[in-house]
Amino acid sequence: MIKNHHKISTFHFIGHPFFFWFDLILIIISVIVLIADFFGFDYAGRLNTIILMVVAIAGFLPVAFSATKALWRRRLTIDLLAGLALALAFFSRQWHSAVFICLMLASARLLFRFTEGRAKLAIQSLFKLRPETAHIKTDSGIIQKSIKDIKLGDLVVVDAGERVAVDGEVVSGQASLDQSSLTGESEPVPKAVGDLVFSSTLNAAGSIIVKAAKIGADTTFAKIVKLVEQSHSAKAPISSLADKFTKYYILLTFAAAILIYAFSHNLLLVLSILLVTCADDLAVAIPLAFMASMATAAKRGIIIKGANYLEGFAKIKTIVFDKTGTLTKGKHKAQKVLVFNSQTENEFLAILTGLMDESNHPMAQAACRFAQEKNVKPLNLDDVHEESGLGVRGVLQGQTVWAGNLKFLQDNGIKFSPEEQTAFEQEKLLGRSLIVVGISQKAIGFIAMADVVKKEAFHIVEELKKLGVKKIFMLTGDNETVAAQVAKETGIQDFRAGLLPQDKVEFLQGLLNKKDKTAMVGDGVNDAAALAIADIGVAMGAVGSDVALETADIALMKDNLHNLVDIIKLGRRSLRVVRQNFILWGAINLAGLLLVALGVLGPSGAAAYNFLTDFAPLVNSLRLFKQAR
Repeated sequence: MIKNHHKISTFHFIGHPFFFWFDLILIIISVIVLIADFFGFDYAGRLNTIILMVVAIAGFLPVAFSATKALWRRRLTIDLLAGLALALAFFSRQWHSAVFICLMLASARLLFRFTEGRAKLAIQSLFKLRPETAHIKTDSGIIQKSIKDIKLGDLVVVDAGERVAVDGEVVSGQASLDQSSLTGESEPVPKAVGDLVFSSTLNAAGSIIVKAAKIGADTTFAKIVKLVEQSHSAKAPISSLADKFTKYYILLTFAAAILIYAFSHNLLLVLSILLVTCADDLAVAIPLAFMASMATAAKRGIIIKGANYLEGFAKIKTIVFDKTGTLTKGKHKAQKVLVFNSQTENEFLAILTGLMDESNHPMAQAACRFAQEKNVKPLNLDDVHEESGLGVRGVLQGQTVWAGNLKFLQDNGIKFSPEEQTAFEQEKLLGRSLIVVGISQKAIGFIAMADVVKKEAFHIVEELKKLGVKKIFMLTGDNETVAAQVAKETGIQDFRAGLLPQDKVEFLQGLLNKKDKTAMVGDGVNDAAALAIADIGVAMGAVGSDVALETADIALMKDNLHNLVDIIKLGRRSLRVVRQNFILWGAINLAGLLLVALGVLGPSGAAAYNFLTDFAPLVNSLRLFKQAR
């Protein structure tokens, strides 16, 4: 069976400079020859016919090569139809018609090259955001280095007004970074010691020293630029809608041409019909529409790796969400405080924050924020020491105080009553993490932490349903109770709890089918396998995550669920323009066929008609570039 595919076309070769000059010269000569002939200028008798023949044959070569190569690979392309029209023009010695065909094909290729050039210029403009040099702190002072000479572990000084040259961790100072080049965020993001920063972000205020962890091509910015380049150069498949059209249209046109010739025996009539109906304009107009929308998406911090993913997401019927970091913030927030042994809540919080105040652990910071909201000030404790991953100990009025997980306290002699253990178990069933505080072998209380559902999650789920997404699932490794609570808060009715990564993959495999497309939305790290197996994998908050950028088909630089709705609307806007192009092209063709049937247009007139009307769908697609600005 012949498979349709428009990857192999004359547009496949336009990236080479030779083909640019070839098409440009072909267009110039074709215009000169046709104008001269139109005004009846006879140059050296048969010489004008010879020139027409040479121009027509030269224009035929790339079309013939492309069509033959496509057939060899069992694919149908518009070039096959154009090649047939040219062959018939040669056979019937309609050299003017042949030159008109070559003119319209060369013009279409040149226009496509122009639009690709615009995309490349946009990519090149991204490189202007990358600094050429950086200031490096050494034992002998601050020196200036080319970014090519920076090594892993170098200490990069970034002052206000400068761009970060590497990906790395802040080891000194504070600053507000403009990350709009990566995430599209308009507000500067505060950065302090321990925070990660990314190359090409702008230091709006402050001064920091960054220890280089990724340099050169390994930085997040460089990988994003590479992905944008790949997304613009991807040509297969541009659109399933176009694929279906190409297959059926070419077969129908061939059948119609054979039938018309069988009944009329008029080769010129068949040639005129083929010249009117040659769909070379659509071969350019369709990818133009998707290219414009992908440019808009990139400016919003949405990297789409191919136009097929943009179209596919516009038609998506099933979306599967991972819970943690996708529907929830992936950050702890205090949910409950319970005190024992006659302690008050404020006393408990004062002791807890006295121990945790200097800790960088996320749960410790969440506990301190909770105490600040309660206007509780930390107590001053002596000999505070943090044991990484376990907890903190200190001395209060001569007594050792412990704060951390249950095992940490038990290992240090703290004993829990049956009532306290029951309270711990109840919180665990709710999926909450505990920080327990103990003094002198007794627990004085605990604070329970839990992940928080994103405030926009419910609204986005409802919006997706309104946009036609029929099935929405949530997958999580948490227990049934936690999953049910998050599902309730987000408005998701179908969920699966207690899943391992391989369980998520198996669940997705059960959803995949040829009829409807399934998207998986996750954080791109723990969900890498699930993102890879889904029809469309979407990674949330992908900035800084190599796994997300490599695995996902669509990478969202911001941790923003609203982008899912944006992608659907962008894709549908592209499809709407594509459908408009089909309608416009159909109306123009019907008018042209009517003129051919009435005898108004012969082969030369049909070719001229096709050339002049080619620009209507192209201009319609170009409108999307204005909206992308």
